[in-house]
Amino acid sequence: MSKNQNTFIKKQKAELKKRKKREKQEKMAARKDQPKSGDLDDMIAYVDEFGNISDTPPEPEPPKKENAPRPQNAPRPQNTQQKFNRNTKFKNE
Repeated sequence: MSKNQNTFIKKQKAELKKRKKREKQEKMAARKDQPKSGDLDDMIAYVDEFGNISDTPPEPEPPKKENAPRPQNAPRPQNTQQKFNRNTKFKNE
């Protein structure tokens, strides 16, 4: 009887192997049939200031106004680059 069981098990294994191979080929055919989207627009992702990823580009920020009016009692900015030569006299001398 053991010979019949071995033959039966071999047939089941062979059938299972064929079924798995057929399923694998069907999956491969389904993947080939799907449209490929290799566009650059589909691959680009944007990150906002909070670290969230999105498909849409961020809105441009409004330009910052650099020349704001100076308060009346604020001191005027001095020239930070001073020219020094050998004949410059200091207050301590």
